[in-house]
Amino acid sequence: MGMPPSQKAIVPFVSVENMMKLVHSIGVEQTLIELAHYIEADFRRWEQFDKTPRVASHSPDGVIELMPTSDGHAYGFKYVNGHPKNTRAGLQTVTAFGVLSDVDSGYPMLITEMTLLTALRTAATSAMAAQRLAPPAATTMAMIGNGAQCEFQALAFKAVLGVTAVHLYDIDPAATAKAQRNLAGHGLSVTACRSPEHAMEGAQIITTCTADKQYATILTDNMVGAGVHINAIGGDCPGKTELHADILRRAEIFVEYPEQTRIEGEIQQLPDDYPVRELWRVVAGLEDGRASADQITLFDSVGFAIEDFSALRFVRDQIIERPFYEPLDLLADPDDPRDLFGMLQRATP
Repeated sequence: MGMPPSQKAIVPFVSVENMMKLVHSIGVEQTLIELAHYIEADFRRWEQFDKTPRVASHSPDGVIELMPTSDGHAYGFKYVNGHPKNTRAGLQTVTAFGVLSDVDSGYPMLITEMTLLTALRTAATSAMAAQRLAPPAATTMAMIGNGAQCEFQALAFKAVLGVTAVHLYDIDPAATAKAQRNLAGHGLSVTACRSPEHAMEGAQIITTCTADKQYATILTDNMVGAGVHINAIGGDCPGKTELHADILRRAEIFVEYPEQTRIEGEIQQLPDDYPVRELWRVVAGLEDGRASADQITLFDSVGFAIEDFSALRFVRDQIIERPFYEPLDLLADPDDPRDLFGMLQRATP
């Protein structure tokens, strides 16, 4: 993969400021397209990766998680939190950073912010999945939940699928107004809706992305007609769902990693042996995605470490050509690898 700094002990660090510069240098929509390509490539080689459900530490107000994986050549992990009440204190619901390391030496090759990057890779994953699961030539998406992920989802579906219209609904009108304002000028027809039912009128794709950490029923069975694709990304921890279980029983369900999704996703409402399909098998061409025009497809997405690995690879490759990073003096580098104390002793006080 190459290492931009000349000294291997110097680790490239991509700050929030540099991540924003990097994305703007590429273009937001082009970034989403390229991220989708990286994620698709890693889904095609899914079997090469170490896979484990994320390591989660839950508290009454949220969760802190580590998401590790390796393809045998590089190792990546993400630290991420999810605290829905944070917005009341003016804080982000989700923050994250990530590390990509060389397996042969164990040395980190990249440290980067991943709050913005997670938003981008989540949207890119949704759109990549919808390429295989949504009705062909879908043009309209309902976006239920207009928080921090909303605009990324809308632009990813525009860039990757060609969606032209987005219907917005949130229980907080200020969130909808924010999203409508941010999406102005991006080539989408954006409609603020008075109810979820209103938002879903004429939509072939329904994305749910709400934040409350509870069993919720954002969509009831009677709201979902035949032939739609549901992109459910809000149910992402134990005890948090968005869809009525009857919708799940009517849908063909696709997941990232069943062992994790059964704990955290919409399917935690169903028996542990309820049949679901793994998205990577569709991406790899081993199974078909959408089978008929009237089929309801559901991507029960909770996010998985391989998607973060793909995003870390993407950033790593980009900063070789676009040096939006700072050299971080992170690793001790004594002249003699066995003389760490000597290095300390010779240091100027």
